[in-house]
Amino acid sequence: MTNQNHQQSDTLITQALGWVDEASDALTPSIHPGTCFLRDPRDLHRAGRSFQRDDNPTFARAEATIAAIEGGDDCFLFASGMAAATAVMHMLEPGSNVVVPSHFYSGLRTWLVTHGARWNIILHEVDYSDFSALEAKVEECRPKLVWVESPANPTWRVTDLRAVADISHKYGALVVADNTVATPVITRPLELGVDIVLHSGSKYLNGHADVVAGALVIGRDQSELCTRIAKIRNDYGAVLGPFEAWLLLRGMRTLHLRMRAICDNAMQIASFLEGHLQVAEVIYPGLASHPQHVLATKQMHDGFGGMISFRVDGGEEAAHRLAQSTKIIRQAISFGGLESVIEIRRGMEGPDSKTPPDLLRLSVGVEAASDLINDLAAALSR
Repeated sequence: MTNQNHQQSDTLITQALGWVDEASDALTPSIHPGTCFLRDPRDLHRAGRSFQRDDNPTFARAEATIAAIEGGDDCFLFASGMAAATAVMHMLEPGSNVVVPSHFYSGLRTWLVTHGARWNIILHEVDYSDFSALEAKVEECRPKLVWVESPANPTWRVTDLRAVADISHKYGALVVADNTVATPVITRPLELGVDIVLHSGSKYLNGHADVVAGALVIGRDQSELCTRIAKIRNDYGAVLGPFEAWLLLRGMRTLHLRMRAICDNAMQIASFLEGHLQVAEVIYPGLASHPQHVLATKQMHDGFGGMISFRVDGGEEAAHRLAQSTKIIRQAISFGGLESVIEIRRGMEGPDSKTPPDLLRLSVGVEAASDLINDLAAALSR
């Protein structure tokens, strides 16, 4: 492996840290599907690989690459983003307090109020833009965990990660940040004081919409935390398969290129939508109209991501009509792939969703920006 000390993240990502396959001298990462590894018959308890569940060599390169570009000590791959998120929750003792923002991924919220409630996890929602309210709540309930998602899905609220980390650590809480939307190309939460970074690798890290994966990146000098996460992953068995790990790394090697194209497209599209007479609201951190735009310019670098939410005149019926009218942009769930997709987000979030029923969530891809804008313009005129 090459010396990483002075390399830019673009180089680290492209070369996957510069590893070469020892057996073939191939620069392309190899897949190791084997589940059985030879042991020394004279010392069956020696250190080494024992079983594929969480110790397949295909994991190593992907985990090391993610850890390097996030600036962490270690990374653990999981079978999905939800598997990674719930692994964090399984570190908690029954009766633990957890502080969450008023807007975050609905799938995790649902897990916390159902499965988490059975585990007696006590949830406390706070508006993270109000630092006084956040500190008052953290001081009052002394949470074991403070969860952050920035930008938050699907309202794209940007959270001051440094401020949340400082407040949380003051009262002994662990801070976990979901960095799926921003990616380490745009934001590196560990450098802002966060303890653990989560990724749904199915989104931008993979970038090709052909694998489901999750990852947790642990910050510097957190060996005890690494040990706990590793044991939970092994004990619960929510590991990634070797082929999925290979696909994840394959996609990651173009992450910086994809994100530049996506961010550029998203900025052009958000500006177009904001200037359209039939668009009532556009939510994108790169726009000056975004409530946390100033914070976004300080915390997000080289772009503002590829996720836009917007509302059109005419309410929910008009929103459905628009989603059905686009031709290049197609209706689909999930985000972060090469192709642009659109959806009415609330339909995926359940009856207790806080998302407006007419909110359209657009995942911008790498197509020509002019084609995407023309597609939206035509749909808005119908």
